Amino acid sequence: MADNQSYVRVAVVQAASVIMDRKASTEKAVSLTKQAAEKGANIVVFPEAFIPAYPRGLTFGTRVGSRSPEGRKDWFRYWENSVTVPSETTEILGEAARNTGVYLVIGVVERDNEFSRGTLYCSVLFFGPDGTLLGKHRKLKPTASERIIWGEGDGSTLPVFDTPYGRIGALICWENYMPLARVAMYAKGVQIYIAPTADARELWQSTIRHIAAEGRCFVLSCNQYVTKDMYPTDLACYEELVSAPHEMCAGGSAIVGPLGNYIKEPVYGKEDILIADLDLREIAYSQFDFDVVGHYSRPDVFQLLVNEEKKDSVKWIKSTI
Repeated sequence: MADNQSYVRVAVVQAASVIMDRKASTEKAVSLTKQAAEKGANIVVFPEAFIPAYPRGLTFGTRVGSRSPEGRKDWFRYWENSVTVPSETTEILGEAARNTGVYLVIGVVERDNEFSRGTLYCSVLFFGPDGTLLGKHRKLKPTASERIIWGEGDGSTLPVFDTPYGRIGALICWENYMPLARVAMYAKGVQIYIAPTADARELWQSTIRHIAAEGRCFVLSCNQYVTKDMYPTDLACYEELVSAPHEMCAGGSAIVGPLGNYIKEPVYGKEDILIADLDLREIAYSQFDFDVVGHYSRPDVFQLLVNEEKKDSVKWIKSTI
């Protein structure tokens, strides 16, 4: 971060995907990015799995020991609408970042395009204001039933990026309950800690406020607002949603400062764009009495080992003979 760049305007976009529709969700993301940029945002953040959806309420026909043909059909639809990296979709998102001059951070369901594998990952993509895809983070541990549809990331996608507006990085949803993952982010100097989520509970607010105070960083928590009527009715397992509540995800996006206080309090019950001006000098002010990986650490007692090697299930050892 440049010494003379102390302020940054951020936008947290609380909006729903166009569920199970990659193209339409991407178009919506482009439109909302433009709206955020028109409000003066330098960094624009979208929720977890925005493209093509966080499939809340769906079981994909799974039971312990079995999967249904209807569930496979819905999963294949989800897979078809996922995002390969790079792809036409990432080019469109990069163009949106370039046209608006923002850093764009967006949650996607990523399809592993290596050797045409079928694995999906819950990922966050980072785009620079020149349209460059800076990198990605894959969720390390999908939670509960998410493990049915998403694979696990590894330590090779734990980036923190240096920008003119501070160092940005992300952990997704309940990864933020992993204390060692948080410490890794703090050790990388994250200043704007982005937390895309699908958790609308009141308890989540305690989590993001704790992270801000623990890491002495700004936390941008971004969730969707979703109602049942947004789901396509032609899903093979749509009957699973018949008894679901109208409000499937209430939102709760918020922005928190480095002493754990709200800069923008959580918004519920609607789609919205939260705008805030952050003074990055507040981070140094807050670290006067607490710096979790600095003067408040005890490396003589506690140390963390982070393996950033890409993990492959097969390693080829070629003969030199």
